[in-house]
Amino acid sequence: MAAAQGRFSDGADGVDSAKETSVPLPFRRAVEGLKKARLRPEIEIDPTKPPQRLAPHAYALEAAVVDGEEDLADGRLILLHDPAGHEAWHGTFRLVTLVRAELEPEMAADPLLPEVCWSWLTGALEARGLTYGEASGTVTMASSHYFGGLGERRPATQIEIRASWTPREGVGGVPDTAAHLSAWCELLCQIAGLEPLPPADPGVVSLPQRRGPHHP
Repeated sequence: MAAAQGRFSDGADGVDSAKETSVPLPFRRAVEGLKKARLRPEIEIDPTKPPQRLAPHAYALEAAVVDGEEDLADGRLILLHDPAGHEAWHGTFRLVTLVRAELEPEMAADPLLPEVCWSWLTGALEARGLTYGEASGTVTMASSHYFGGLGERRPATQIEIRASWTPREGVGGVPDTAAHLSAWCELLCQIAGLEPLPPADPGVVSLPQRRGPHHP
């Protein structure tokens, strides 16, 4: 399985090498933890430029679930750190994510889909024994219908999950970012329609696989 490859080479990685000595040690260790995560082979992941105003320190990754030349799902995961702590976070770290994928019409019609998608996130975290707090988010579906010269296209529905949570801080005030990244990538794979890796958490609700490398 592929490892999440990050680096401290430039500002796009969230840590400017010229200022690395001013970056708090817990944040540097948390970022290093992300780089050590072992992920499913369907995941392609790279560092990207993080937002500048959400916290004093930030690191961002973008990922896609790829089947051949088709992206089945994509998303972004941002690690935020405020050494002084943040009242709304109840901690010094926060993980923020956006995940999205296109759905087949029969999937989009399922009224329980938003609740199921949220359970994929919480279940993936809990299956790894991760403690977290202040979880919040939205599950949004948007439909597109085509007319005129595009009228031959099938209607399409995209689902989007926006979420954030506070990871429990471990030794030295550093959360287990590798495990959190693995859980997030499992959410990305499930929304893409891939089967969850065993052993599956019995508390996680799974929908029938709709597409992917195992079902052309």
